[in-house]
Amino acid sequence: MKKITSYEIALSALACAISTVFLTIGVYSEILLFTGYLLSSVALMLPLAKESYRGYILAYIATCLLAFIFNVSRFWDLLPFVMFFGLHPLVNEFQLKIKINRWLACAFKALWFDLTMYLIWRFVFAMTTTIPFVDTYILPIIVIVGSAFFVVYDYLTYTWRAAVNRLVQRLNKK
Repeated sequence: MKKITSYEIALSALACAISTVFLTIGVYSEILLFTGYLLSSVALMLPLAKESYRGYILAYIATCLLAFIFNVSRFWDLLPFVMFFGLHPLVNEFQLKIKINRWLACAFKALWFDLTMYLIWRFVFAMTTTIPFVDTYILPIIVIVGSAFFVVYDYLTYTWRAAVNRLVQRLNKK
């Protein structure tokens, strides 16, 4: 097993700090909640740029715990990050490392995303929805709209991953 360097530890700590800040801002502002998920996911890519999977996992766990502590009254707003957005960059890395067919992987990840959104809706929003159309057709709505959104999101995630890798390479040279 590869020994983790102090540089990788620093990247993981930085990823955790930035992710926690973005999640907390997103939860408190409500309007920026989804932006908080996205930026937190991008920040968590820092250890992955050095292929530090342990650093990523520890940063993810610490981010979830710290975000929960800072947002304990709004725990439900953190669930999409905990169930999907925080783990998605790691799954993408493993997909690239193992060389799984990108279309097959995209289909499974879209299913994972849709399932996450359905569970969030079911346990958080279903009790407060007052629109009968949404209650009746939530599953097709999530599958169609959610899957379309996910394909765009997944593509953008790879673009952000490349940008983070370039940034870390530049920092490593200095």
